Amino acid sequence: MKKIKDFVCAHFDFGVQKVTWFAIAAAIAVVPSVMFLPEKWGWENGVLENIQMLILFIGLYLSLKVDSNKKFFNFVAMVLVIIILREVNCGRTLFFSVPGTENTFYSWKEIKYGYLAHPIYGAYMAWVGIYFLKNKLFLTLWDIVRKIKFPFWNILLMLSGMALGTYAEHATHNFVFEEIAELLFYVALIGIIYLYTRDDRFKLDACNIQQSDTQNN
Repeated sequence: MKKIKDFVCAHFDFGVQKVTWFAIAAAIAVVPSVMFLPEKWGWENGVLENIQMLILFIGLYLSLKVDSNKKFFNFVAMVLVIIILREVNCGRTLFFSVPGTENTFYSWKEIKYGYLAHPIYGAYMAWVGIYFLKNKLFLTLWDIVRKIKFPFWNILLMLSGMALGTYAEHATHNFVFEEIAELLFYVALIGIIYLYTRDDRFKLDACNIQQSDTQNN
């Protein structure tokens, strides 16, 4: 037990950071949202999904506006782009709604050249993976594990949002429940990115994490 306690104390920060309060607020909002928000708020391109997109673009901005470890945070930005594309179904739910219906969209099979969407999306994900390996960013990740404490509450709230979203999608089929859970996940995730890019207690360069010359070439 002492080894477990020592490991936890060495690798996790249990302080409630200012940015964590946004995730706490999102968690508190889950139950009243499910109870009182209209179903339309959980539809594609609805209020909750638009808020999610705003949060994700804030994370994208934070990742691209860094002074050090740029290749690592470029990778983070690329992953956020994957998530953004997933949220809009690679643009299908933005541009291909069925006229005269609500929350209904054409499938890729019904769209001209729609068969190209998934291969292009898959190719982009493969390119992101190659970028990660080519720049040896796994070394940066290992340094983060060794040298930086993880924000416990943000991680717990992020995992809670993931679990609730999965449950809502497969068990309840409640649009609002699913979207508010995803919002919790994204708020907690972007909070972690904020800490690692802006907070001196967590910033990678403040903890002497720098990409090697090989990574920067």
